[in-house]
Amino acid sequence: MKITEYDFHLPERLIANQPISDRAASRMLLVDRGNAVFSDKAFSEITEILGGSDTVVINNTRVFPARLLGETETGAKVEIFLIRQIEGNVWQSLAKPARRLKVGRNILFGSEISGMVEGKNQDGTILVKFTFKGNFFEILERIGKTPLPPYIKREAEMEELDRERYQTVYAKQRGAIAAPTAGLHFTNEILEKLKNKGTEIVEITLHVGYGTFEPVRVQDIEKHSVKAEQYSISVDAAERLNQARKTGRRIIAIGTTSTRALETNISRFGEFRAEEGLADITILPGYEFKAVGGLLTNFHLPKSSLILLVSAFAGRELIMKAYEHAIKQEYRFYSYGDCMLIL
Repeated sequence: MKITEYDFHLPERLIANQPISDRAASRMLLVDRGNAVFSDKAFSEITEILGGSDTVVINNTRVFPARLLGETETGAKVEIFLIRQIEGNVWQSLAKPARRLKVGRNILFGSEISGMVEGKNQDGTILVKFTFKGNFFEILERIGKTPLPPYIKREAEMEELDRERYQTVYAKQRGAIAAPTAGLHFTNEILEKLKNKGTEIVEITLHVGYGTFEPVRVQDIEKHSVKAEQYSISVDAAERLNQARKTGRRIIAIGTTSTRALETNISRFGEFRAEEGLADITILPGYEFKAVGGLLTNFHLPKSSLILLVSAFAGRELIMKAYEHAIKQEYRFYSYGDCMLIL
């Protein structure tokens, strides 16, 4: 199957460049897979749709300020986007502009931290070794910027708002360079309402990495592979998920990241087991889901690995029709946009 079969035209006005004032006021397209029926809902209605026979799985990863703005010794402006810690103080990073940064070039990020380009990779990323005094992540919290996706184009004056809103209310475990955006709609009040209905809430962790949003660069989707991401399922979470399966509870994954972690784990062991490891599964149409019975997800970029995963869950034809419906109804798209609950 070709990646072009997962393309669609999105009017630019439907790209959500900033969050709405109330997280739970977003819209939600309810997709009934069995009957191929769509219903336009408010996200807050999720407390009426899900109930005591459902187990909701949330990804409690926490986004850290992974964008650093600096300049070289010649005064040239440079932006460094941290992707992954390789070892010690060396990070695989994206750079803008990357061509000007030769190996050995120093970059200054104010008075607290500097970096030296140690190498360049074939995929266009670079290796940067940082020098600093104190705690690296505490420095990042002071001088780093929220790692918003490149399609969000607006002034940087909303940094403080982004610090709060490009983060789920249940974020705990630091390590993500992008938010698990399906979770951005939840408030503590909605989670409490679900719990009061008997809905079980299970927390797992998948640190969203570059692989989640890396473009699909091949025509044949079978040749695409999503880079591995660190994930963790605790003993308690594994026991509760196994019990849910035994008792026939429906497992609802909040986001493609939770889905990837769950499907990696159960594919590896045949049941849920506690593990701290790498989620390395690539979910494409034709994949047989072993854990997830429902999925809450935002609307994704055309020809992306995420729309492939969602199409694997609900079928390409149904998802493309759902996207067509969402565009006609002027849903807001992408990270700060509206969402879709597929049951």
